[in-house]
Amino acid sequence: MNRRVLITGGFGYIGGRVAQYFAGRNDLEIVLGTRGQTSAPTWLPSARTALIDWESRTSLLSACTGVEAVLHLAAMNENDCAADPVAALTVNGVATARLVEAAAAADVRRVIYLSTAHVYGTPLAGRITEATLPRPTHPYATSHRAAEDCVLAAHDTRRFVGLALRLSNGFGAPAYPAVNRWTLIVNDLCRQAVENHRLVLRSAGLQARDFITLHDTARALSHCLDLPPTSVGDGLFNVGGESPLRVIDLGREIAQRCEAVLGFTPDIVRPEPLPGEATTMLDYRIDKIKATGFTLTGDRLAEIDATLRLCRKAFSPTQ
Repeated sequence: MNRRVLITGGFGYIGGRVAQYFAGRNDLEIVLGTRGQTSAPTWLPSARTALIDWESRTSLLSACTGVEAVLHLAAMNENDCAADPVAALTVNGVATARLVEAAAAADVRRVIYLSTAHVYGTPLAGRITEATLPRPTHPYATSHRAAEDCVLAAHDTRRFVGLALRLSNGFGAPAYPAVNRWTLIVNDLCRQAVENHRLVLRSAGLQARDFITLHDTARALSHCLDLPPTSVGDGLFNVGGESPLRVIDLGREIAQRCEAVLGFTPDIVRPEPLPGEATTMLDYRIDKIKATGFTLTGDRLAEIDATLRLCRKAFSPTQ
């Protein structure tokens, strides 16, 4: 009998790609948690759906009943969190606490929470491991920290096996173009290239960021789903791509892929560096999850190419 896995946020940017990846496994039954849509999405017709009222214990218990594992990806994005920090804590933190209680009551064996690297602070810089002291400053990060504490507390008290994955910058083509994550830098630049034939940066682009493909993001979640309890340890893992890039270098890479995929090279427009502004270095370490057997196999350029093609199909003025 296939294991039933509930993916909250399965209609979202990361969740959609994760759900598609998990659907390729023949040992799982995928259930997408949703607040409104009751039918399976066109991009994953094999999935089941579970309608969730996040303020209802009965609804959460129903969604968790018969489920072996929960992948909790539902959360407010960083822009909405900044606009309403109280709602951010309610949606990302309190709702996770409610889910933890429901999962434990329904005898769910494992809960995996997708947190963010930004719990370590903003901007991310220097060498960062799981031992680095978190100092979140943005409501998106503080609310995720509260949520991961709920999951890890349940793990420490053996209510279920709980994991919190601190993801760096996941990127790649979404499962469908209507997903509301076109403000993320890779997605934004790819869309700009198609719509405007130029890339406009908001800064000089000297800051470094760690990027991980959505393919490897999904693989990390799949790896953690199967990880033996004896290998989980304290349940906390950094998840990144070991490929830090300056934003300006990312822009140049996307411009080069535009030439290969779209047949033109967009101009890059950016402000001049401020006096004394220098490149910030970042070394986001994932040694801990790699020690459990996880490896990176994603192709960054392939993800950029796929995003450009999706943008051409969805946003090109000539389509």
